[in-house]
Amino acid sequence: MELSSILIIDDDAASLARLARLVAELPADRAPQINTAADIVEARTLLQARHFDLALVDMQLPDGTGIDLIGWMQQHMPQLQAVIVSAFAEEEAIFAALRAGAVGYLLKDRDDIELTVALRSLQRGGAPIDPMIARRILALLPATQLPVAAPPAANVHLSERELGILGHVAQGYGNREIAELLGLSRLTIEAHTRNIYRKLAVGSRTAAVYEARAMGLLP
Repeated sequence: MELSSILIIDDDAASLARLARLVAELPADRAPQINTAADIVEARTLLQARHFDLALVDMQLPDGTGIDLIGWMQQHMPQLQAVIVSAFAEEEAIFAALRAGAVGYLLKDRDDIELTVALRSLQRGGAPIDPMIARRILALLPATQLPVAAPPAANVHLSERELGILGHVAQGYGNREIAELLGLSRLTIEAHTRNIYRKLAVGSRTAAVYEARAMGLLP
């Protein structure tokens, strides 16, 4: 995934400066264009004015939550990738962010190198989840369900190709890696992924895997 234009939304100046620095230091053919916003209103204005490849969104903003903003982005620009970068790690907020369409959830208190590794995973088409959060999600899944009514499995049909791609997603492969494994173009994989999201009524890779497993479509 080429990260040529990135929007960082955070009302803390120090956090904005840190994330902007980490993004600017990512290896790339050309330096990414970085814009910042301190609240939802400012972010929406920028998002409506130009194209962005990635939005890094704080959870708590002066005029709402990162979940509110990501939900709005899913309605108006569903191709935009959004990742929560927050100091909060409550399960309810994490699940709400993933259901809203976030493709990742990172914690601000991690070292620079840890956040850099997560951002580089995004460049490769990955969906970075902080390891502590991922562990907590895995611990919760056997005993609980996300409070979202999933459509019955009988009403959801994924093609053999879509199931294969979703299986690779469940193993942690990014779109570029899946394309190489299957001998397809990255754009083809992205098209299949959009179809999977639509059929499962989800907005992120993590939610797609969860719903597919809940329906018995994946082991």
